[in-house]
This record gives sequence, C-alpha cells and structure tokens, in this order.
Amino acid sequence: MSKLGTAWRAAAALSWLTSLSGQTLAQEDVAAFYTGKTVRIVVGAGLGSGYDITARVIARHIGNHLPGNPQVVVQNQPGADSLTMTQQLCSTGPKDGTAIGAASQTLPTASLLAPDTRRFDAAKLNWIGSANRDTQITYSWHTVPIKTIEDIRQKKFVVGSQAPGTLQNDFPIALNRLFGLQFSVVNGYDSTAKIHRAMERGEVHGIAAVSWSAAKALVPQWIAERKINIVAQFGLRPHRELQKVPMWLDIATTVADRQAIELLLTRLETDRPYFLPPDVPGSRVQAIRRAFDATMQDSGFLAEAAAAKIEIDPMSGEDLASLVARLDAIPRDVVAKVRVALENR
Repeated sequence: MSKLGTAWRAAAALSWLTSLSGQTLAQEDVAAFYTGKTVRIVVGAGLGSGYDITARVIARHIGNHLPGNPQVVVQNQPGADSLTMTQQLCSTGPKDGTAIGAASQTLPTASLLAPDTRRFDAAKLNWIGSANRDTQITYSWHTVPIKTIEDIRQKKFVVGSQAPGTLQNDFPIALNRLFGLQFSVVNGYDSTAKIHRAMERGEVHGIAAVSWSAAKALVPQWIAERKINIVAQFGLRPHRELQKVPMWLDIATTVADRQAIELLLTRLETDRPYFLPPDVPGSRVQAIRRAFDATMQDSGFLAEAAAAKIEIDPMSGEDLASLVARLDAIPRDVVAKVRVALENR
C-alpha cells in the first residue's frame, strides 16, 4: 500500500474515532446532567383530562429511556387551552430540559389561528413528538339520502352538535364557508349519545365529526349492522381501519385549498403533542426525543395505555417539527381565510 493510502486510512480512522468519542462524550454529558434530576411534564389541562391521563402514563416510563434515568413527575397548569402553560415555559422556563410541555392538540396551529392570544412562535418550540393522532368521521343515519360528499354539496345535511367550539360544530361550519358544503348544524345536545338518539328519532340526519374510536365504543352495533353510513373521514392520512372511506382532505382542488384544509386538520394529526421550550441544549432535546420514541414502543407502556383505553399512534419530534414548519410557510392570505371560517361560529 502506498504511503498516501496508509495516511488516508489513518486519517479516516482518526476521524471516525473522534466522531465516536464526541458522540460518547455528548451522551455522557446528557447522562451526567439528568442523573439525580427531576423532570416535570407540565400538562396544560386539568387533572383527570385525557391529556393528563396520557401524560401520567408516559411519565411512568419515559425516565427509563432517558440517559441518567431521572425521576419524572406530572404537574397541571390548565388555562386558555394550554396557552397559559406554554407561554410560561417559553418566557421563564426552565429551559434546561427539565420541563416538558404537554399541550392541547390546537397548540401547533395556535400561532396562526389564535395570534392575538399567544406570546410564542410554534415553529420555534422544540417538538418532542405526539402520542396519538385522531381520526374523525362524518356519518349519516342509514335511511337518510346522504351517502357521499357530493350529496352534501347538493342537499342540506342536518347534523347534531354539542356547542360552538367543538369539532362537531366547527368542522362543518368551516367546510361550508371554505368549500360551499350544505351542513346545517343544530347545537344544544348534551352528548354524542343524545345526538345518536336524535338520529333515531329523525331530528337530525347525522353527525359531522366524531372520533372513530368513540364511534366504535358508543355504537359498535350500528357499524356492524350498517345502521350508519360513513361519508368521509377527517385526517391528513387515512386511518388504517378506514382505507376505503373518502377523505375530506381530497375535496381540495388547488394548492391553496389543500393548505387551508391541512391547517384545519392539523389538530387531529397532533392529538397529544409534547414540546420543550426554545433554547434547550440540542443534545438534551435529542435525548428526550429518542426517549419519547422508545417509550412509544415500550411494551410496558403500551400495555398500561391499552388498560387505560388510551390510543397510541405516535409521531416523532422531527416529523412534528416538519409539519409545524410546513404550516408556518402557508401564505398568510390562506391562513386568514381559515381563521375567518372559524370565527363567530
């Protein structure tokens, strides 16, 4: 072998060893930092909420996957749909990787759709991941002549809803305003179960938006006996059990329309989002991201989640950050159009 070849191999080996040493040192530094520490998951919702229950199950497992195995505890800081908690972490921290925000599903779009109430930039948060995605379905009673999306363009579709501010109300109203659909929303029902009884009595034709998991739990016999017709599903990708059901996303015929409906639907894709505030050291962000990913695959965690009837369909921190960045790049006129569609609901 030539002297040049020998020198090149030696340099390559030294570079590899240096890189490996640097990675090991970074891991040791993270472990040294977290050893003996307590990490808080701060939930922006009240005790006993779905966000709270999910965070507490995660807290019992994620520390096992973090270097240094810190203790992980949960605290609640409800207020303004988790904006109070987020603003506090972004302004006063701590920003050292010992405080993780467990936010509402609306947080990734809050900077765009609720700009008057936020003091942070969602694109600058260190996103850790989301524990679940939600799929909502639109369905009609089997005797009603509403079977397809096109039917709702041509005929009035009377749907029951609990109140403005819920997806049962907001999604159909937004679709009416953005795409010319003919939903007619009747608010005032105390629960989805009462809307179901109204469907049986013929008071309403169906429901615009109900979680697929909730429908399976509430009316499995209706699904099995085809007492309801599932018209379409809300989500950025088809649910694995609903591959043949049309997607509302596909009614968009232009780039701007698709951006608008993606912005509307993001809250479903990020049903249980977790983040670190800005300025946390990158090595700790990466350590917590990997610990979150490992937790989502942990058999003990999954068993506990299943026992608590918590659905898990995770998204990585990198994918969540990419999604938020894509939303942040949506033209502001499109964002304004969606914001107006959701106002005065």
